[in-house]
Amino acid sequence: MNSPAISMTHSSPSSSSSSYLFSSIPSIKNPRKNAITRTQLPHFNFSLHKSTPKFSLKNPSSITSPPFPNTSDLASSKLDNLISEFQPLTNPIDRLKRLLNYATRLPVLDEQNRTAKNRVMGCTTQVWVDAKLDEEGRVRFKAYSDSEVSRGFCGCLIWVLDGCFPEQVLDLKTDDLGLVNFGGITGVNSRVNTWYNVLVSMQKKTKSLIAEKEGRFFGEPFPSLVVSANGVYAKGSFAEAQARYLFPDESQVNDLVKYLKERNIGIVAHFYMDPEVQGVLTAAQKQWPHIHISDSLVMADSAVKMAESGCQFIAVLGVDFMSENVRAILDQAGYDKVGVYRMSDERIGCSLADAASTTEYMKYLEIASLSPPSLHVIYINTSLETKAHAHELVPTITCTSSNVVQTMLQAFAQIPDLTVYYGPDSYMGANIAELFQQMAMMSDEEIAAIHPQHNRDSIRSLLPRLHYFQDGTCIVHDLFGHEVVEKINEMYCDAFLTAHFEVPGEMFSLAMEAKRRGMGVVGSTQNILDFIKQRLQEALERNVDDHLKFVLGTESGMITSIVATVRTMLTSVKPLPKRANINVEIVFPVSSDSMTNTKKTSNGSLNSAAVEDPLNLTIVPGVTSGEGCSIHGGCASCPYMKMNSLSALLKVCQNLPNDKNVLSAYEAGRFSSHTLTGRSVADVGCEPILHMRHFQANGELSAKLVQQVCQSSIDGKPTS
Repeated sequence: MNSPAISMTHSSPSSSSSSYLFSSIPSIKNPRKNAITRTQLPHFNFSLHKSTPKFSLKNPSSITSPPFPNTSDLASSKLDNLISEFQPLTNPIDRLKRLLNYATRLPVLDEQNRTAKNRVMGCTTQVWVDAKLDEEGRVRFKAYSDSEVSRGFCGCLIWVLDGCFPEQVLDLKTDDLGLVNFGGITGVNSRVNTWYNVLVSMQKKTKSLIAEKEGRFFGEPFPSLVVSANGVYAKGSFAEAQARYLFPDESQVNDLVKYLKERNIGIVAHFYMDPEVQGVLTAAQKQWPHIHISDSLVMADSAVKMAESGCQFIAVLGVDFMSENVRAILDQAGYDKVGVYRMSDERIGCSLADAASTTEYMKYLEIASLSPPSLHVIYINTSLETKAHAHELVPTITCTSSNVVQTMLQAFAQIPDLTVYYGPDSYMGANIAELFQQMAMMSDEEIAAIHPQHNRDSIRSLLPRLHYFQDGTCIVHDLFGHEVVEKINEMYCDAFLTAHFEVPGEMFSLAMEAKRRGMGVVGSTQNILDFIKQRLQEALERNVDDHLKFVLGTESGMITSIVATVRTMLTSVKPLPKRANINVEIVFPVSSDSMTNTKKTSNGSLNSAAVEDPLNLTIVPGVTSGEGCSIHGGCASCPYMKMNSLSALLKVCQNLPNDKNVLSAYEAGRFSSHTLTGRSVADVGCEPILHMRHFQANGELSAKLVQQVCQSSIDGKPTS
């Protein structure tokens, strides 16, 4: 293993992006040569006052746009002309009029081409784009929208790209479009993502046309599940092989519920557990309320609520640090009599937790202790023992993938000259460092919108004081490597992209680019689920036929909760005279090495299975023959999580209460060991968790933690 490092340098590609908590980060990289850069554009106040004269959107402007340029012009030259055209219009009314003028001059897209195939995802209005190659090999585009503003964006892009050669179309970047700076015009903000998403759609169609011209297939699609109000449809043999999990054995469901009710057993389970178990638990939830599936942070909270409701035992379906946390938090809450049980008589490990328990990690923290005032921000996916020993070396606060950015920003703002050491996830650390580097190039106003106590100077000053451990990864998220990223970028660039904060820099950058145009999310498992729910809710409110496609950039077990949530939303909407046909497709990135060929039907189409779903149960497809995908990425499935089998759960429930000590190896025991200073590992290990809970509740570090950090700078160790 490499020696510990504390540098912010990493190999992740640059991305102008933010965490899930950030509302927006502007495009700031790759300024175009010979073009007006964003920093050269004046900052206008686009708010319209009551005294502003009104104008009719039906007669947008007396200002005329230049004629459509000669098709021999390069796309870059056309975009430069567009930038020069809009820059002098300092009056927001004039800028909006000019945009609407492009809408009136947009070539007509025939009604028959306004199809689902030509729909552009991620737009607040309906937008269609069609593309063809002419005899000279140039790309001819047509577009239309039911919104005049969106038609204006389409008109600008048609003006720039129609008649260009494919390589010229593909050379244009979404960052380049930001130089036109439409974002501040009143009435346009909600539609600006159209500007970017239409370009992405145009480029994907161009790639498809190139493949068709060269006589080759435009890639082999990843497997997926399509969810509608009527059921679930499996696409590809990978997904079909798992269709049986849509039908959990009813007798197993009933047996489980019987044990849970008779013995007052609550179940807390992680999103990543075995799909067969998730199918059974999803069905059992309808009969027993004390079953909760969530990310690791909420599991312990849910266990406390179950204890408050009278549950005498808690079964934990996760890895060992999760059952440790549940045990410790129950003890802290006064429920030490409630039994906590794991799902195996063997150790259920975690690569991240293991990385933090090494001597290399402790050496990393010893370095941190030598540069006070220091704060150790440790990922919650670590053992209680690690948290305790770490807290003895350096004042420590736990974090999750959804609150880590705000935790660090608040710590830097609250404690002068603080140095932060993050661990053990190297990818997450690198991604956080990249975010802060990008923030350092934002305006003070944009930074304040993320954290009110920071500006450009403060962000730049903290950069050299942020360090992260460089020898810890999640074996699941490590799978999202170059092959998967390249295929997503090629075939799914127009889809919604989701990525856990633990993914490598390649996947992180791709999802962050999508986020800037409203098409992506990076964060925790709960953040991913919330993002999908939000996009689906928006589609339901529009009530227009739609097909939402999401690439799942995390452990495949997440799909069970996603599909259950989507089905509930689709089937519980209020009836309307005409309810739109809306479905959601969840795409599973898998390596080509772990894919099996999909059989062809007699008519040449791909064979797939339509699955009826009478029980409303859904599951995540896993690898056809079990575990194990190639190192190039995808089919992300954690072998540790899959130790939480249905048979193990039934065994635990059958043998409770544990009169004969049959389950002694399954019980999550209390830590009887002590730290080097003689304190209880359980007590010290809970402190970083309690510090995080205080931050979540109050938005600032606790006075106790601040005192520990400041005291450590005096005597070199935390105070109790």
